[in-house]
Amino acid sequence: MAAGQDGERATPGAARSFAIDGYVGEIAVAVEAGRLASEVERLIDPAAALETIHWGRNYLYTARLGTTDGPLEVVVKQFRNQGLRRRLERRLKGSKATRSWRVALALRAAGLLTPEPVLLVESTRGDGPSFFVTRRLAGVFEVRHFFRRLAGDPTAGEFPEVAPERLLADLGSVARRLHDAGIFYRDLSIGNVLAQPAAGDTLELWLVDPNRAQVGLRLGLLRRCRDLSRFPIVERAQCAAFLAGYWGQVPPRSSPRWWLWALLVRGYLLKHALKNRLRGRGGRPRLAKGGRHHAHIPPATEGAAARDRVVWDRLSDQPHQHAGRLAKLAIRAADAGSHLRDAAIVAGAAPAIWRRYRALSAGLYAAPATFRGIGVGVRPWPGELETQVAILSDLGVRSVLLRLHPWEDDHRDEEALARALAGQGVELSFALPQNRDLVKDRARWRAAVTELGAGFSPYGRVFQVGQAPNRSKWGIWTRGEYVALYLEASEILRRHPGVEVIGPAVIDFELQVTAAILNRRLPGLAFDAVSSLLYVDRRGAPESRQLGLDTVGKVVLLRAIAETARSSSDRCWITEVNWPLWEGPHAPAGRKVSVDEETQADYLARYYLLALGTGLVEKVFWWRLLARGYGLLAPQEEGYPRRRPSFRALKTLIARLEGATFHGPLTAPPGAFLYRFSKAGVEQVVAWSLSAGVAADLPRPAVEAVSRDGNLLEPPSSTRVELGPSPTYYRLGD
Repeated sequence: MAAGQDGERATPGAARSFAIDGYVGEIAVAVEAGRLASEVERLIDPAAALETIHWGRNYLYTARLGTTDGPLEVVVKQFRNQGLRRRLERRLKGSKATRSWRVALALRAAGLLTPEPVLLVESTRGDGPSFFVTRRLAGVFEVRHFFRRLAGDPTAGEFPEVAPERLLADLGSVARRLHDAGIFYRDLSIGNVLAQPAAGDTLELWLVDPNRAQVGLRLGLLRRCRDLSRFPIVERAQCAAFLAGYWGQVPPRSSPRWWLWALLVRGYLLKHALKNRLRGRGGRPRLAKGGRHHAHIPPATEGAAARDRVVWDRLSDQPHQHAGRLAKLAIRAADAGSHLRDAAIVAGAAPAIWRRYRALSAGLYAAPATFRGIGVGVRPWPGELETQVAILSDLGVRSVLLRLHPWEDDHRDEEALARALAGQGVELSFALPQNRDLVKDRARWRAAVTELGAGFSPYGRVFQVGQAPNRSKWGIWTRGEYVALYLEASEILRRHPGVEVIGPAVIDFELQVTAAILNRRLPGLAFDAVSSLLYVDRRGAPESRQLGLDTVGKVVLLRAIAETARSSSDRCWITEVNWPLWEGPHAPAGRKVSVDEETQADYLARYYLLALGTGLVEKVFWWRLLARGYGLLAPQEEGYPRRRPSFRALKTLIARLEGATFHGPLTAPPGAFLYRFSKAGVEQVVAWSLSAGVAADLPRPAVEAVSRDGNLLEPPSSTRVELGPSPTYYRLGD
């Protein structure tokens, strides 16, 4: 930190410059003496995010900044400056964060409403991130929802009741004041204006996202109309209200003020529609580079070979691969012999797998089966050990998979968690993933497995060896590398009486990799159960099909591979599944895969019902209990972790169905599912549909109805029920 910078007390509202290790910037609020560096570094770490607002090219989140007046609710916008174009633009014009800061000050000086700028942070690295921080506005609504309601869009969100012509006139008036102040906004659009209810029934309009604006200009008619054209106003009365608000009166339709603006509006709408269509088809693949990555991800080790360009992403708790597509393609080509061998193994095993798959499919649900094996994956969360133990007890789960990190030296937190859970009678299993360092340093791998086997076998008897051997970011490029790790670990772990070793933990629906590993002819290669990280999230709902198979079909295929394999038993576990949430870099997958919390809860319950309902897998583990981006619990900056809807959904599923007898699905209309269970003499049907409003018939009237989250509902008056995406539990009468 630069001498004399930290510890100064600034007058609130008066910005001052600062410099700390790796960053420079300006701050407009007072911070306690000696706390500036730590507060800035904490705030610009996405781990400080309380809520994700926007997740795209830039990341926008809410957080709290510690000031002398107490915690201040702020919005942090992180800009990435990776790539030659961004670095050059930053050097010539300043970063987007710096431009946002300058324009925000100009807007406020002109008497226009924009969130108060609080903090500007610039990385001293040429490609490092920039941050623009403002005071958070309470109770605001995006104007985009107003326009969506005007267009009759059913996806429109909440917006205060207001006369359309009045709001359009106010919007025009704000734009006129903006231009008269010499500010060419260049992105004056429906997403960059917020409405806040004020005195009476008025709405105050706030301008946000000002990084593209130019100040100190004299705007002619063309620039004014270009700025105004980003609002989708085409209906004649609405056009008149908007233009009257801007010009002070409705201009004649023959005047340039009207027809130039109308022409630009039509052009913008056409451009926007074409851009959306192109985006829907996907962009150009980046071959030479690994593509943009989140700013918090560290760079690869300088000079590292292409196979070794992996780093750890602490926010999503998984590795990140820096090697680009061309580099990975070159490695695959160099390993072509190994991949051809895999293809030959799969081709030889395929006929038997296919025959067994057809037989298993034909016999599915032929006999009642016990519904059991609901599990959760965990990792220690700093300072939350007792909390996790208490919450797992409240959840009612009896099977827990604890992931250990063999590349780490300190496992005291994991051991304490294992000891506490084992003391409560929880059935513990352990996952031993690998990284590239361990793949290369086999002596270190053997030493780590030896230590972990001795330390944790007293608490549980099942160890999964390996993690996602079909993903290079986990350090494995060929099946042979994984098999070598497994053979060594298996020999070490089986020295402990009663220990079972499972694998290969292939991720996603790439079961050909599972078949290639399980059908090798190698001494000592034996799996006590076949484990799979059977994610189906990239297809959306668990009922969605991929290559003709939904979740049930994929589970049946997994079992067929296990039963026909040379080196495994027929037992199957699904040791990892989740649907990532729309929470920025905390989510372990991309934006297209992410869902909201309610959808996650629906998919969780339905996945467990579909997968365990087959009777072909012993256990299914949700990854994981406590995590931003995908966990059942949302870690809080202060206080007890928040229970997400998925937590309540899993708790209800466990309480009502763990140990029940599943009698198979009942006949239902297309898109509807009715699963019949009995437990302790009580018969119930769990029902859901892929879309809302699907009607179906229960076999008998229900005397009780319980929601996905365990809430009592009004029992239906007849056997006819209306279903939706959230499963409902119906207890049938005698």
